[in-house]
Amino acid sequence: MFLLVGLFGAGTAVQLKRELPPATLATEIATTLKIPGAAPTMPWPSEGSAELMIEGLGRIGGSGGETAEPIGSVAKVMTAYVILKNHPLDGDEEGPDLTVTAADVADHDRRTLTGQSLVPVQVGEKLTERDALEALMLPSANNIAHQLAVWDGGTEAGFLEKMNAAADELGMTDSEYTDPSGFLPTTISTAPDQVKLARAALKFDVFAEIVELRDAQIPVAGKIRNYNDLLGVDGVFGIKTGSTDQAGGNLVFAARLKVGAKNLVIVGAVFNQPGANTPEQLVAVNKVVRKLLAAVEKTVKEYSVLPAKPVGTVQTAWGSSSTVTPKTALKVVGWPGLAVKVKTTTTKPGAQVSAGQQVGEVQASGVRVPLLADAATSEPSLWWKLTRRP
Repeated sequence: MFLLVGLFGAGTAVQLKRELPPATLATEIATTLKIPGAAPTMPWPSEGSAELMIEGLGRIGGSGGETAEPIGSVAKVMTAYVILKNHPLDGDEEGPDLTVTAADVADHDRRTLTGQSLVPVQVGEKLTERDALEALMLPSANNIAHQLAVWDGGTEAGFLEKMNAAADELGMTDSEYTDPSGFLPTTISTAPDQVKLARAALKFDVFAEIVELRDAQIPVAGKIRNYNDLLGVDGVFGIKTGSTDQAGGNLVFAARLKVGAKNLVIVGAVFNQPGANTPEQLVAVNKVVRKLLAAVEKTVKEYSVLPAKPVGTVQTAWGSSSTVTPKTALKVVGWPGLAVKVKTTTTKPGAQVSAGQQVGEVQASGVRVPLLADAATSEPSLWWKLTRRP
């Protein structure tokens, strides 16, 4: 009898001292959430094509652009991209010199007969790589596009191979470059393709600095002015205009937009806008770009994608439970209809939780919100401790 009592007592003590098993935590948060509301209606141009995206958020949309069209001097973005890819510049570096030859002067003189955008050059003049890129991107000098092409590729044909290879690498499936300046109507592309290129080119800090310059000083030509009249307007800091009779008015652009504490970069393209001449064409394209940027500013805001409501449950091994709720609503910057990737992480809650205990985290677009237990779980009963299975 005493042996049975002793054994029972010992067994009870063991049961009561056994470590409690961990609670389980389950959440119901999807891996992708959409900002509520209908996708915005943008003021896309009635003619030509357009494309808009925001770095880090995604594509807003586009119009037209199903067929590749002439793009004029926008082609020089690819020329600059290939040059900087093959001859990188860092910081204030000027890069190697390009010496103007008699052939370069003759090329300049031939181009004057067709009214092309040019900068004056003279035999023996030395342009640094940076000088040449400034002449290429600001006053859109076709003769410098040719000189850079020969400097890098040996021949213009050799450089064109590099331009088209770069387009292939960037996934620009609807683009074809037949000259480094874009003067030829056979150099064609689409707004989506040029946005891909613009995003890649802006990764070169020197490129971003140059396209934001209102003017610059280079040898012989002296002061050169940027043809992009939208610089500094509505946050615009680049990138390249382009206009010909066949291409109409074109602009690949980048603009800064601040939403709350978030600094965004908009990259877009508007192509093939009508006009009787270059000034009219560029006025037309600028008008469309400004309307699009105004619509983006109005639409891109901070939205809640996950309210501060229960999204899961912590449950102990003995059946006590507590709901789990984000500490605050999860808010992200975007626009209605935008799909946002969401990551949920959880921590091991232990055997039980206290009210307000953090049991995980939900994050999207760099925003993190703790997941908290709404209430404390109860202690296990003596009977549960005594009768639970090993």
